[in-house]
Amino acid sequence: MPKVMTAHQLAKKIMNQEEIFILDLRKREEFEKWKIEGVHVTYRNEPYAEIIDNVEKLEGKIAKEQEIVVVCAKGSGSTNLVGKLEKIGFKDVYDFKGGMKAWSEHLEPVKIGDLKDGGSLYQFVRLGKGCLSYFIESNGEAAVVDPVRMTDVFEAFAKEKNVTIKHTIDTHLHADHISGGRKLAEKVGGIYHLPPKDATEVTFDYTPLEEGNDITVGNTTVSVEPLYSPGHTIGSTSLIVDGKYLLTGDILFVKSIGRPDLAGMAEDWVGDLRETLYSRYKALSDDLMVLPAHFSFIEELSKDGSVSAHLGDLYKENSGLQVEDETAFRKLVTDDLPPQPNAYQEIRQTNMGKMDPELEKQREMESGPNRCAIEA
Repeated sequence: MPKVMTAHQLAKKIMNQEEIFILDLRKREEFEKWKIEGVHVTYRNEPYAEIIDNVEKLEGKIAKEQEIVVVCAKGSGSTNLVGKLEKIGFKDVYDFKGGMKAWSEHLEPVKIGDLKDGGSLYQFVRLGKGCLSYFIESNGEAAVVDPVRMTDVFEAFAKEKNVTIKHTIDTHLHADHISGGRKLAEKVGGIYHLPPKDATEVTFDYTPLEEGNDITVGNTTVSVEPLYSPGHTIGSTSLIVDGKYLLTGDILFVKSIGRPDLAGMAEDWVGDLRETLYSRYKALSDDLMVLPAHFSFIEELSKDGSVSAHLGDLYKENSGLQVEDETAFRKLVTDDLPPQPNAYQEIRQTNMGKMDPELEKQREMESGPNRCAIEA
């Protein structure tokens, strides 16, 4: 029976910055678009169809003594290949359970910190997609910010912490992944919050997320203060939690800034993006810890696997915040943009409630990396 490595086990290795070697069996074009990444991850792409009948060709290319994690799209091809590799003397080979489909959907919780009047803030890291969700718990209640569609993970975490999810919050209408905010709120009987300027076409009821309408979680002074910060979308709204944490959605990342074009409004929204980054955020405390909704580069993960940075440090180090000339900034965020996320228009329609795809279709729509950032 082949040895198996789960998404959770691999995630822990990557977040602990361990050395990992991955043999990826997908087609070359799929591998080039999207792969498992880590600070000390190395990999070799050998398409399954090209080696399955001649695994001996890998001898001399891959050291037989090293630990090897074999990955395919859904997990079936890797199981077959692992057995063949073991037969020709590879010593420490693992079948990656569920393949890239499982990797895309795995969430790993990391504690960010305690809140001053009791409770804690957690970040859920979706390593395979670069999505970041947040779980705020205090005095038996919880709020989940930018939840992804795998809502059972948040329900299980709430049960483990013995808290009730009272609020789900989307900082904006997402275009790179399917939100679990409305679904989760319906399942737990909570309140779903969405910025009204992003909700003009939605087909469901929601509670407006607007500046000045604080949200209380628990009986302590844990508050979420919406801060209107357009640019990535016209409704993008940041959250200040406990006076210490700034949840920026897709406006500001650790090593990049948000893109304004995913609703076809780049020229119209670039001014809003600049106003948010160079004026609204600039007026906030440098001591705020920035917690974004995505990361694009594995180097953004800290040693504990979380993604964060202090606002003051980003104004010194994030190149997207260093473009003083307005014309140069406009050119940066409207010219030579990276490819748009896979099926982003369908994802937006789904998040508006206009589509309700089957699960396999949702997985297909979300395949590949997030592409919400502009690297300056």
